[in-house]
Amino acid sequence: MKTFLLLSAASLALAGPAAFARSEGAPAPQSAPADAASLAPLQFGSWGVDLSARDTSVRPGDDFDRYANGTWFRTTEIPGDQGSAGVSYAVYNLTQRQLRALVTGASATGQVGALYQSFMDEARVDALGAKPLMADLAKVAAIKDKSEMARFMGRSQGAFGYSIVGGEPYADTGDPTMNVLWMGQGGLGLPDREYYLSPQFQKQRDAYRAYIVRTMTLIGNATPDKAADTILGFETDIAKASWPIADRRDLGKINNPMSSAELAAYAPGLDWDAWFAGADIGPQQRIIVNENSAIRDLAALYARTPLDTLKLWQDFHVADNAAPYLSKAFVDSRFDFTRELSGVSEQRPRWKRGLTLVDGSLGELVGREYAAKYFPPSAKAKMEELVANLKLAMADRIRTNNWMAPSTKEAALAKLDKMDVMVGYPDKWRDYSVLKLDPADLYGNVERSAAFEYAYALQDLGKPVDRKKWSMNAQEVNAYNGGLENKIVFPAGILQAPFFSEGVDDAVNYGAIGAVIGHEISHGFDDQGRKIDASGAVRDWWTKEDAARFEAQAKGFGAQYAGYEAAPGAFINPDLTMGENIADLAGLEIAYDAYHRSLGGTAPPVIDGLTGDQRFFLAFAQAWRDKARDDAIKQQVASDEHSPARWRIIGPTRNVDAWYKAFDVKPDAKYYLKPEERTRIW
Repeated sequence: MKTFLLLSAASLALAGPAAFARSEGAPAPQSAPADAASLAPLQFGSWGVDLSARDTSVRPGDDFDRYANGTWFRTTEIPGDQGSAGVSYAVYNLTQRQLRALVTGASATGQVGALYQSFMDEARVDALGAKPLMADLAKVAAIKDKSEMARFMGRSQGAFGYSIVGGEPYADTGDPTMNVLWMGQGGLGLPDREYYLSPQFQKQRDAYRAYIVRTMTLIGNATPDKAADTILGFETDIAKASWPIADRRDLGKINNPMSSAELAAYAPGLDWDAWFAGADIGPQQRIIVNENSAIRDLAALYARTPLDTLKLWQDFHVADNAAPYLSKAFVDSRFDFTRELSGVSEQRPRWKRGLTLVDGSLGELVGREYAAKYFPPSAKAKMEELVANLKLAMADRIRTNNWMAPSTKEAALAKLDKMDVMVGYPDKWRDYSVLKLDPADLYGNVERSAAFEYAYALQDLGKPVDRKKWSMNAQEVNAYNGGLENKIVFPAGILQAPFFSEGVDDAVNYGAIGAVIGHEISHGFDDQGRKIDASGAVRDWWTKEDAARFEAQAKGFGAQYAGYEAAPGAFINPDLTMGENIADLAGLEIAYDAYHRSLGGTAPPVIDGLTGDQRFFLAFAQAWRDKARDDAIKQQVASDEHSPARWRIIGPTRNVDAWYKAFDVKPDAKYYLKPEERTRIW
């Protein structure tokens, strides 16, 4: 029951009324905060920028992040239960308080209330100890051969357990109107292969081994130290066979179609028939095998690994998956490990962890109520107007682009024209009515929810793609580009201040949410988007000359990021972050053009001594302001396609001519780039 990285969408990096009936049944525990102010939208100043956050002793060209956010940075402490503090976390925490008010008011006889109450009944969970886990561990113990283990791994797609491979339906690379199975590598308990192989993560490896020892002790293993060495050794071998994450985002490398029979012949060593049977997937004529050589090598590793090793590994991961829903001993032990990854010092309050469960299990039930309360039609209309202006600005940039051939521009404009825009919430909400939840059965609720989610995903296999389906909940503080579906999606959760507000200066909306919109639009035309045409089919529609000119610009842009040290010894990997870095720059440029388009030729007013352009760039910088722990940054650099927030401010702005003019940035500034050195992709 773990997520596999499949190239389905490029993200930014965040219901029926009966479910909320208040007339019957006891309310779930932990009543909502009474202070209405805690549920009010965030506000930056009187017109959308927090002027007190700036450090005007810093020149914008020397450090635009510190100029825009330096005083805030000096005076802000990261809460003990967070890896960072900043705008994204502030909006997320507001959303959590809003959701808490909704969820804690729900009837315990409804699905939302039942699930939340089952999590919040800590006394009952502690009294049960490891007992709920025993039936699943008994299933592992009963496995007699590797075919049965393969079947168990397939079943873990929707249950507690783990697998060295995973899969889910998504649009076919050849026919984007139909869903086929995509398969990817798996099997690691640490964030990425580098955590097993790089000396800089020795502390995290040690913490992981200690966690395995504690877990095996809690489930009654007689030799937990020996078991930990065996499990960690097996996962290290998995890491060696696995692809680096930078390769996993390359559509040209991961698009490897095979049938079930061809996969079995290509990757012998795993009983694929048993795995697919466990996963409830029949024979397939077309599977998009992502990390093909890694999956081949993992199957070979599986074949030579003793069954007893596989059973120990499975025991641990069943317990690890279940740990958040077991007694305090399991929860605390897992936190002792995970805090070494993020650097946090305190565990999140139980109510927040309960909301995370509800959000992940009943996301659209909660989202329907959330959107109705916090995202009015007027906000949706204003946001749609912003998106329309951003699309027009992108079209202008395509037409005036000096490195694209006319035929490529025509194809790009066709793709942009067909790009669907979804704002706030889905047009059609999911039906959860068959999911049975019990306020006195947390472990069972989680298992049934996981099976329900897996069945929901699997029902798309072999069927037409429903482009109206959302991959994020309405309350999520994030956004995404739908890849092969050629759509951009902006949930209501991110469409609130300081990202977006109906009552602020237009320069602020364009600099904050406008840059997000432009970011998602541009993903359709970045180093991977260029390989997907207007219909969503995988096809490189650029000329060779276009590609050469683009790649030359991208290489120079990547060299800038390679020099950014995000945390001591942790430099940004431009191969991993290239698509997101390009989208950050393009989003800023497109938003700037759209802002000026919105002015209709009139000059914007000066407010508090700041021009419209200055307000635009300040809003952009403050929307990304963030203060993070070094361990959290190192984890991000190793395993995330997005650059750390500081470099999402500095990296794009120093390549935009208008930023230099707005703040009179001179050649002696630290981050000054000569005009000919600035990246000009869009």
